[in-house]
Amino acid sequence: MAWAVPLFLGLMGLEYLVARRTGKNYFGFASSVSNLNVGIAERLLDTFTVGIFYFVYDTLHRHFGIFNIQSGILLWVSLLLLTDFIWYWYHRLAHEVNFLWAAHVVHHQSDDFNYTVSARITVFQAFARMCFWAILPVIGFPPAMIISVQLVHGIYPFFIHTRTIPKLGFLEYIFVTPSHHRVHHASNDQYLDKNYGDVFVFWDKLFGTFVVEEEEPVYGLTKPLDSNSFLWQHFHFILEIIYTVKKTKGFGEKCKIIFGRPDKIDPDLRPQLEKKFLTPNRSIQVTSRLSAYVVWQVAIMLIILFSFLLLEYYIPVFIQICITLIIFLTLINTGAILEQKRWVFYLEYVRLLIGFVIISYYWPHPFLFLSLLIIQFPFFLLQGEIKREYFLLLYGR
Repeated sequence: MAWAVPLFLGLMGLEYLVARRTGKNYFGFASSVSNLNVGIAERLLDTFTVGIFYFVYDTLHRHFGIFNIQSGILLWVSLLLLTDFIWYWYHRLAHEVNFLWAAHVVHHQSDDFNYTVSARITVFQAFARMCFWAILPVIGFPPAMIISVQLVHGIYPFFIHTRTIPKLGFLEYIFVTPSHHRVHHASNDQYLDKNYGDVFVFWDKLFGTFVVEEEEPVYGLTKPLDSNSFLWQHFHFILEIIYTVKKTKGFGEKCKIIFGRPDKIDPDLRPQLEKKFLTPNRSIQVTSRLSAYVVWQVAIMLIILFSFLLLEYYIPVFIQICITLIIFLTLINTGAILEQKRWVFYLEYVRLLIGFVIISYYWPHPFLFLSLLIIQFPFFLLQGEIKREYFLLLYGR
């Protein structure tokens, strides 16, 4: 799966060039960075979770499988249809049930709609989908078949997250197309909670959730998130649920919040939580210097991610953990830099320390530790001056 990273990045770049050539501004800088950050986190964590999913499927298949299904063309087609059917209901419930929406909301936060949006999948969402698809091994489908179909099923949606492809004629009656999925990501009233399908469009038509794209979609949440914070994007709705439950009296009413629809959450709660946890910076000016720094960070993380996925079986577990920490600190850092937070200075320092730990793991020489001590002394003495120069270089102030 390592080669999927440059492949999809190449397609994103191609879409960007096509959009620019046709004079369309489909890519916002901060939005695209946020989308890629979420995708990097999901792709990284996939290296640890795919084995878990296979283990769960295998355990269910061996101990609870009803039928002993063998490989065959009709059975592969049946599995694809079943996978897509289950996805439809997972996807629909992810919009209708708060605790599932908490995992899925990240995918809908972008005000843009392009191939980078397809990367906005969280590991929370992956676990939620796995719970729904767990019925497949119980029916009797072997884990290897399930994982294989899910890989194909997971690649197709990438191609429907675009505004550069128009309606596709007769294919609109069979498959979910970019036009159908543009409707799904829209916040227009007539498009809300429509077109849940992933590969085949007939589930939406069968269950009454299909709408044709007519009016130009407005993308994103009905109440825009307006934050580039990596952590806030992942956890804001979980906090909204928790605080709503805390304010609600009675066990039954609390359950209605958790298992109810997102409109059960007070829309005035998010600004209160933003004030408490986020302290947004309303005077942000993204300079070319700051943009270049963020681009380089994302580019380096993508190179590290590609190398990590390509060589993961040759990397010691301890170093895998260190690399994972560096990547996550960088994802948090880039979002915070876009919002011009001052605590990013300390994240930069922690990243350097982890880098030192990785070097010392491979070269545990006393000279290395002595060098670190020599460097630390003036750093702590001149921390204020170093910090001021860092912010001047990064933010221009």
